Amino acid sequence: MQSVVSAVVNWRSAISSTVFCRNFMSFQIVVMSVMTNLSLTVRSCLHWITELTTIDQILPVYFTAVAFLHVCYKITRNSLSDELLDVLATLCLQANDTRRCLNARHSSVLSLRQATALMKVVTTNSRTTVQLIEIELAKAYLHRALRCKDNDIDSIYCLANMYLAVLNYTTGKYQTATDHCTLVMRSRDHSQCRSHVVQGELLPKIDDAVDVASGLAVFSQYIQTSALNQQQRTQNITVFTTELFAHYLRNICLSAKQYHTSSTDGMWRYGKYFRESTEISDVLLFRSVNCTKYPENCQRLTVVREFAEPVTASNLDTSKLVQLLQQSAVEHLTTFRQLEAQQYGPVRVFVTTEFEALYAYKCGEYQRCLRLASDAVQTLIGAHPQTVEELPALPQLIQLIDDDVVSLIGLTVIIDPSRGVTERHVSISQLTLCLYLMTQCQIKLNHPVASLAVTLDFIANANAYLYPDSVLLTLNQLILKLIERKIKMRVGRSAFGGPGSRSQQST
Repeated sequence: MQSVVSAVVNWRSAISSTVFCRNFMSFQIVVMSVMTNLSLTVRSCLHWITELTTIDQILPVYFTAVAFLHVCYKITRNSLSDELLDVLATLCLQANDTRRCLNARHSSVLSLRQATALMKVVTTNSRTTVQLIEIELAKAYLHRALRCKDNDIDSIYCLANMYLAVLNYTTGKYQTATDHCTLVMRSRDHSQCRSHVVQGELLPKIDDAVDVASGLAVFSQYIQTSALNQQQRTQNITVFTTELFAHYLRNICLSAKQYHTSSTDGMWRYGKYFRESTEISDVLLFRSVNCTKYPENCQRLTVVREFAEPVTASNLDTSKLVQLLQQSAVEHLTTFRQLEAQQYGPVRVFVTTEFEALYAYKCGEYQRCLRLASDAVQTLIGAHPQTVEELPALPQLIQLIDDDVVSLIGLTVIIDPSRGVTERHVSISQLTLCLYLMTQCQIKLNHPVASLAVTLDFIANANAYLYPDSVLLTLNQLILKLIERKIKMRVGRSAFGGPGSRSQQST
């Protein structure tokens, strides 16, 4: 009786784990499907994060990855809207103030605050993918501040352009940084800029001169408060006047671009406006530059594109943001797979590198993709179909796949429009995806026929586990037929001395 009870308990435990794991897979498809039909908002994003955290700690990781891909899909089809920008800021900063996000869309001051909140996170030298995304988001918020109706305030206009110059300099866009500095210098009235200065604590690493000036300013404050028993200043001492810092940053941008001429513009203008400053950080920074980089003003920098065009919303380049979001999404999906394998490894066959292989293929890293895909195929081949993960081929994920598979999916929907209604009709198994990537990399790397023959055996093995009466696996069968056809065409060309054959290569 004890053996019977023990067997029943173990059976029920195994069944519950299997059912929960299947529900876990269904959840992944549902999340992606909901985002396909209903675009994310700040409120829905906060609701997702709050509810998923109470269910399982690894679910928000998957949600963040899919949300990044969703925003990429929306940006490439339209543009970066205010709603999507606030969604990304919510994901990165984990902020839960919906009202502040909504109000910031109509106020240059609040948009500037959102940008500075993001800049505080990326002041360290470490540059993770998420931190690089936060830099691009800070740029987007600064552009939003400039296109708000109240952007005619000189202090906001100058400060937004100054921070844009800093962020572009940090990411190596020296000409764009120079243009923003020029816009600050062309502003006629800087009287209001005294209340809005460049905060040293927000600046990422620029050069040693800025670090030295900030450090000496702090040390000077310490001397005044401790050694001389003076009352401590309440405001931040490590601040720079907007216009003076624009002169300084433009000079080092031009220096980085190696524009060296006999023009007397750069340091002369810097020195002229320096005499009007009352900030100790300005004094220390000018002194450092004047003594070390430009002794006796013997080296002058020419002015490039002196008449820079005013910044508008159309100047915001989102291509870098899309690239970073895709990269970060792959990193989150890989982390999610690893956490999933730790929890449900005993009841499923897990491969945690399929997204890495997919992204490596997209980036043209075919050797790395082939290695990752081959290892995955060796693990998955022969496994029962119900123990292999399914990936929903929905718009968020399709952007990572190449044109051949996208065209194949499109053809299936054109032939049978009802297939587009149920998202499970367009799912790809890990094994099918890895076999496709493996085949494509072998062809692109001109692998010998013997290597392709081994892949054909893997495809035949995979087909043995696909059931013709299963609607779910139809796309898998089509993809396997596609790569089988590709291999046979390649082998045929090699046999008859076509392009890619050994005889053709030796010639």
